[in-house]
Amino acid sequence: MPVLRPRRLARLPALLALLAGLTGSHAYGESEIDAARERWANSPYGPMLERILPPGFLPAMIPERDSAGARLLRRYCVQCHNLPNPAMHHAEKWPKVVARMAERMRGKGNMGQLMADMMAGVLAPSAEEEATLVAFLGRHAQAPLDPGRTPEVSRPSGEAFRLACQQCHVLPDPRRHTAAEWPAVVARMERNMRWMNRVVGSQPVRGEPQLRIRDINAFLARHARR
Repeated sequence: MPVLRPRRLARLPALLALLAGLTGSHAYGESEIDAARERWANSPYGPMLERILPPGFLPAMIPERDSAGARLLRRYCVQCHNLPNPAMHHAEKWPKVVARMAERMRGKGNMGQLMADMMAGVLAPSAEEEATLVAFLGRHAQAPLDPGRTPEVSRPSGEAFRLACQQCHVLPDPRRHTAAEWPAVVARMERNMRWMNRVVGSQPVRGEPQLRIRDINAFLARHARR
């Protein structure tokens, strides 16, 4: 069990009950996220857990947000990190990711006893819930770009898009959004990359590709959904 401050111990059963019982009816999952942050604040592992994923994807942005899959996403995934965007992986990758996360929620994984200590009190999905979650994530996963349909991605004019986006996930299909929608998506990705310190940093590494927003938006606009 993660070490909790003594004055907080009495609140732990109620907190765990909240995590177990909420299904997304409260402000589309804000209550689960608030409960998870409370847990992080009282855990020595909190700072590490909170930084696993950037915080930009909000419960109201979840597709099919009243579906069983959306409820499972809110119930289980926010226990250990910020809410994941289903589009952060493509459909083929999600089953392995969910299986790995479920094992960790059960206190197993690649960190031995430390993992068991970190996951003490964390709820794990059943096999049926895991399958429902995988299906939900697969339906809303990242749609990979087809180089055959978009050969420009391999040319110099597609370099900014290619180098920036493939660092965190497969290259997205520009037809996923319209030209008017892409700038907001790119802006959110820019914030995520600042959070993850992948491309944009206070001290750029010499030779590291830098984020060229204008070039990325121009590429996406040329190939966006009409």
